[in-house]
Amino acid sequence: MKPPNHRAVVLASGGLDSTVTAAIAKEEGCELFFLTIDYGQRHAVEVERARQVAAALGAASHLVMYLDLRAIGGSALTGQEAVPKDRAGHERSQGIPVTYVPGRNLIFLSIAAAHAEVVGASCIYFGANVLDYSGYPDCRPEFIRAFEAAVKEGTKAGVAGGQALQVKAPLLLLTKADIIRRGIELHVPFHLTHSCYDPVGEQACGRCDSCVIRREGFAKVGVVDPIPYAL
Repeated sequence: MKPPNHRAVVLASGGLDSTVTAAIAKEEGCELFFLTIDYGQRHAVEVERARQVAAALGAASHLVMYLDLRAIGGSALTGQEAVPKDRAGHERSQGIPVTYVPGRNLIFLSIAAAHAEVVGASCIYFGANVLDYSGYPDCRPEFIRAFEAAVKEGTKAGVAGGQALQVKAPLLLLTKADIIRRGIELHVPFHLTHSCYDPVGEQACGRCDSCVIRREGFAKVGVVDPIPYAL
């Protein structure tokens, strides 16, 4: 067992970004404690993919928590509103899309901080990205730094004078193509990942913002995306 300061909680959605993030944490010598939140999302197939990724990367543990954010609503991912399709880059960069889930990353990181206290982890790895993030306010560096400050003031570990909990977002300033290149270097099992917001069965729709960004990234790298698409 590695010492506690090498333990990391990884917010693992089963998506491409969180999987590359987990692989980076592993490369940096961390013992991986996967945390996946099943929040009632329409693309819940990603939860099973997260389980497969955890096994493939040799996670020490994998906690799947159930938290139904459909009760709050306010997002196309947890409600009946249509997921946008076939949007061009300039459209994706304008405003906050309806796929934004109110408070999602704030809630997820709070749960991850609690889990980190219990397992003795000193950091949380989080697959946030500010370049291809489709307008989500809770993927910005300002949010991450503010969250770290709040955790320092609001947890036992923070006020007891121990090591402050860090939130590491190694993909924050990378393009999707750069993320894919990094994943290739680390032999990431891309075939296990799921990125689609509105899947057709277990197949990616190929048309939502997340699918479009992913497909553009693989095209720029010149590598075939190994997952199946409905269109």
